[in-house]
This record gives sequence, C-alpha cells and structure tokens, in this order.
Amino acid sequence: MEAEWTEEAIQRITTEDTTLKQRVRQLTADNRTLDERLKAPRSNLRFQDRRVADLEAQIVAPGPTL
Repeated sequence: MEAEWTEEAIQRITTEDTTLKQRVRQLTADNRTLDERLKAPRSNLRFQDRRVADLEAQIVAPGPTL
C-alpha cells in the first residue's frame, strides 16, 4: 500500500495533518477562553434572575414593612 504513495503525497498529507492538529489545538484553546469569559455573565444573570424573583414575590405577598 505504501508503495502507491509518492514521497510528495506523503509529505503533503503529513504537513496537512500537522496543520490541522495545530488548528484543533488553537480552536480548543479559544473555546476554553470563551467559556471562561462566559462564566461571569452567566453568574450575574443567575443572580439577577433570583433578585427579580425575590422582588416579584415581595410585590405579590408584601410582608410587614420595617
């Protein structure tokens, strides 16, 4: 099977493979960075959702005011 491949074809495929592996590593790192950047806004949104729910509950069933 290897005899059917020219040295040029093997070199081209090896180069492409290396390039693709580097691209996968870069995309993985970019994805990790974006996930990290999303953590804070997601946390803030959860906090705001809880705060809105608390305020809505206060409007519906107001307790004694201090």
